[in-house]
Amino acid sequence: MKPAGKSELESLYFDYPHFDFQRPPEFGGQSTRHPVVIAGAGPVGLTAALELARRGIVTVLLDNKDTLNDGSRAICISRYSFETLQQLGVTEPFVNKGLGWTHGRCYYRNKIIYRLEMPHSEEERFFPMYNIQQQYIEQFLVDKVAEYPELIDMRWQSEVVGVTTAAQGVELTVKTPAGDYHLHAEYLLAADGGKSPIRKMLGQRMNGDNLPGNYVIADIRMDHDFPTERRSFFESEANPNATILIHKQPDNIWRVDWQILDDEDPDKAVEEKNIRGRVQAILDMIGHTGPWELEWWSIYTANTLCLDDYRYERVVFIGDSAHIVPIFGVRGLNNGFADAVNAAWKLAYVIKGEAQESILDSYSPERRGATLDVFRNAGKSSRFMTPPSRGYELMRKAVLELSLSQEFTRRFADPRQVQPYTYGDSPITSFKNRDAAMSDGPHAGSAAINRKISVDDYLLDHLGLGFTGLYFSDKEWIPSGILEFFSQLRELDKDFAPLVISRKCLNLPGLEVIEDTRGNIFNGYGAQDGTFYLLRPDRHVTARWSSIDVEEVREALLTALGGTT
Repeated sequence: MKPAGKSELESLYFDYPHFDFQRPPEFGGQSTRHPVVIAGAGPVGLTAALELARRGIVTVLLDNKDTLNDGSRAICISRYSFETLQQLGVTEPFVNKGLGWTHGRCYYRNKIIYRLEMPHSEEERFFPMYNIQQQYIEQFLVDKVAEYPELIDMRWQSEVVGVTTAAQGVELTVKTPAGDYHLHAEYLLAADGGKSPIRKMLGQRMNGDNLPGNYVIADIRMDHDFPTERRSFFESEANPNATILIHKQPDNIWRVDWQILDDEDPDKAVEEKNIRGRVQAILDMIGHTGPWELEWWSIYTANTLCLDDYRYERVVFIGDSAHIVPIFGVRGLNNGFADAVNAAWKLAYVIKGEAQESILDSYSPERRGATLDVFRNAGKSSRFMTPPSRGYELMRKAVLELSLSQEFTRRFADPRQVQPYTYGDSPITSFKNRDAAMSDGPHAGSAAINRKISVDDYLLDHLGLGFTGLYFSDKEWIPSGILEFFSQLRELDKDFAPLVISRKCLNLPGLEVIEDTRGNIFNGYGAQDGTFYLLRPDRHVTARWSSIDVEEVREALLTALGGTT
């Protein structure tokens, strides 16, 4: 994405902070080997630092800027990502500022043809999607980082200009206003964006496709009473041969995206007078007659690019440094959040000696698998939004024409929304054959689902730092052997937390019991008496059993910790 609008310190609604350079101890001759260095303090790098900090891991977080990223950039955060933010203890400002939404509308020639409705119920704590500008996302995460002064060493105006890897660590050269210095780390998390200098220094290259088409995005401020719903316009009067997207953001800011045609000059398309003219035409189309102000604009292409391996020796790539995905379906930032947490909890276990280093071998297949899944889904959306050939163009035209009268074609016009990826093929996911015994509930590798317990109390609120066991009981007692087994699991993972989901009022000293008298947790997990789920620290299912098998549970936990059976 190429910034093309106001300078990073000018905004109609956001006051950009300034972060001073602080001389690090390395300038005084101190040579410390840090457990983890993170390069890049965007949302992904900040999330990784927070996930490591809550697990007690000290990090150095570097960023070459003296403020936050300019412009609203990524604006949509999914429910799954909000659950991640909840684990980091930072959801309150996001909920207070963000605009939750469940619906979208697709138009063809100004006539609505499809009404998107994302699944949502009172069982969920969060909306399926929230709109919030990236400046706020970064500000709230930076504020949280400030709560960990002993665990996160935040260094602004510090640019990585050299990287050398070795069997036991990474050596960095860091450029600052006071000169260069060297930094030593056991592991490096590269969160330095789509143009990742670290990726280039290490000779790593992304592969994939550069998709056709350019999109201009503009943020404007106006009083406009349309609800918080994504609107997609195909072949409208304001852009007859292409598409338009409109999103509402906090502070009366509206994101307007439009495709520019192949014969249009991208440089001219982002000239301010042309931006203003196109925005006005779009506002005329939707019937907005009031005043508006131009806040920020940029241009992007929809590419599907990623590394062949997200690890290079002791360097782990997260976020855009590992992959570039189309924005259709709001997948970029949300996948970056998942990268950060996936890498961080595994690194924490290895650094603390609680898992074998082989657990890191699961990072690339899991998160690259998620990227390839995004490519499959977002690629479909991209080919519809921006047809790459005459054949796709004719197909889209046929679908849109049919949509005026045939309901079955209308869903093809919807840019499919991001969903958490299922790690079914991961080397640390076990006993997938047990899924066949259960008709409902999250399968092995998939994300755990939330369920309401009472007002302001939900199942995922009770997960701990480590692995979590969900034991379902429909009786007034639990076999003593099961209670003893939970203690044995704590010997494998000191942070293992067993939760008993009970339809009865059980009193089990030393164990947390969640009363599920309504049966909504039982139903959501397709459980019966004796059902057991083993959840990973990132809320994904390691394995599940319709009836607990203690030997297999032990084997699954050992495998998930990078061990062998």
